[in-house]
Amino acid sequence: MCGITGYIGRQDAAPYLLGALKKLEYRGYDSSGLALLHDGELIVRKAKGRISVLEERLMSEQLPFMANIGIAHTRWATHGEPSDLNSHPHTDSEGRIAVVHNGIIENYLDLKKWLQARDVVFASDTDTEVIAHLLNYYYKAREGKFFEAVLDALARLEGSYAIAILCTDYPDRIIAARKDSPLIIGLGEGENFLASDAPAFIQYTREALFLNDGELVVLYNDHVDLFTNTGEKLLRDTTHIEWDAESAEKGGYPHFMLKEIHEQPKALNDTYKKFDEIKLNDWLKGDGSPIERIIITACGTAWHAAMVGKRAFEALARIPVDVEIASEFRYGNPVIKSGDRVIVISQSGETADTLAAMRLAKEKQLPILAITNVLGSTLAREAISNGGSVIYTLAGPEIAVASTKAFTTQLMCLYLLAIKLGVLNKTISDSDYSTYRNELAQIPEKAALLLKQQEVIQKFAALQFNKDKVFFMGRQFDYAVSLEAALKLKEISYTHSESFAAGELKHGPIALVDTRTLVVAIATQRPLFEKLVSNIKEVAARGAATLLITFANKGKTNYDEVADSVFIIPDTIDTFSPMLSIIPAQLFAYYCSIQKGNDPDKPRNLAKSVTVE
Repeated sequence: MCGITGYIGRQDAAPYLLGALKKLEYRGYDSSGLALLHDGELIVRKAKGRISVLEERLMSEQLPFMANIGIAHTRWATHGEPSDLNSHPHTDSEGRIAVVHNGIIENYLDLKKWLQARDVVFASDTDTEVIAHLLNYYYKAREGKFFEAVLDALARLEGSYAIAILCTDYPDRIIAARKDSPLIIGLGEGENFLASDAPAFIQYTREALFLNDGELVVLYNDHVDLFTNTGEKLLRDTTHIEWDAESAEKGGYPHFMLKEIHEQPKALNDTYKKFDEIKLNDWLKGDGSPIERIIITACGTAWHAAMVGKRAFEALARIPVDVEIASEFRYGNPVIKSGDRVIVISQSGETADTLAAMRLAKEKQLPILAITNVLGSTLAREAISNGGSVIYTLAGPEIAVASTKAFTTQLMCLYLLAIKLGVLNKTISDSDYSTYRNELAQIPEKAALLLKQQEVIQKFAALQFNKDKVFFMGRQFDYAVSLEAALKLKEISYTHSESFAAGELKHGPIALVDTRTLVVAIATQRPLFEKLVSNIKEVAARGAATLLITFANKGKTNYDEVADSVFIIPDTIDTFSPMLSIIPAQLFAYYCSIQKGNDPDKPRNLAKSVTVE
């Protein structure tokens, strides 16, 4: 939620800040703003709406100076409605200190009352404004010692934050800090950067410093100093980010989402090829006891990947699996046994509930395996620090809010892990293992073949995008995929969509079916195909339009008699079908969004990484 960035160097800060905000807009786009420090004065500009509104305002002004230092923010509103006043940056009442903030200050009301009792007047409804006034209070108490004032203010804050701060009396530095919200420092030559995510600065440098919780950094134009939040100096090696700036650009596609859908063959192939390099010994062996149960915890799309993973582990390795939504797991006082293993999945590696779930598992001393797309993310670093393991999905940067390639690469990791466990448990033979590996190796090519049929889905979406309700149904693996398919459609087209196990059709959902309904039946589990046919007939009899997603017909069934429309996916082993069957659902969601005139990259009310509860 929200994106922050900052620049200090020898170049003009404003163009960098605007460009960086555009690359962070997927994190929030209710409003945006920036603060520049020039000639001892803070110049603050902010605006409700997309970053383009802020950009137009700055262009109309044509600022008559070049500032070499600045901070900026793009907002996903939590406290206070989207407005110019509630936009960041926020300043103290004297205009000396400016703050941008990602996260939620949970004790802001107490702090606000405390400050108001000291005659501080607030201008906004946000939790962030208390930080600026608190900094000013301690700045005076510390008689102008900026660094010490920041430490004092941080000690009062409860909740989550990534913060960047400017002070007019210290025009040679930016101070930034993090707790439970991501913050990355980009290290350049004669210039340094900070951001919520690396795409903001990747075109300038690939050398990065990832902050841990409870750390603070001071950025100068020629170096950075790292500290604990109690002021102790730290030394840390930097990380070289492998992917380049071009990976975070649209590359000729009209939207990032469509580009990322088309990047899935490469992402799947990269993930497949790198899997054997991953060291899983600690997670697999743990304390020497057998794996009695796997607990997978995640949120949103990653939770849907976990649902597929459950089916895969149970089918191939015969290990029972519990899948828990992370927000439920962390508060549910879960029943945990010593032989359990935990898998945590998060595209960004910064999802607040998923991190909390992992920390709970760590407290219970359970072996942890993290699956994430982001090198150096909090999830990855904390998993490793506890002796756990990490699998990177190698999807590359995913900019669109609605996840696509991260989901399919998460599935690839889970399938590879499932067959590895199957060999260890002797539930699949060596020859079966070879067969499965060969089939997984072909999935990227089959995904590429599938994408060549995108016009079929595009035309179907043009006919069906205005349906009032869209239901997705399937059985076993197909039900797990239907969960993700329904989420994609509701996220970006704002159509009421939901999913259900096809066997539950007559237990309630069929009451909602009428002529304004589209039902998408995913049918790739061959032994259950005829049962899906019966379900399709039942909804068709109530007037619903129907789409069937399945393999090529090798039996006696005439597909034209089953559904109004059919989309054929390349043949594969039934168990592995989710990596293919989800792709037409992704395309359908994308084209429905386009038909409705929406921006599929930036759906309303959503942000890419949910870093707050």
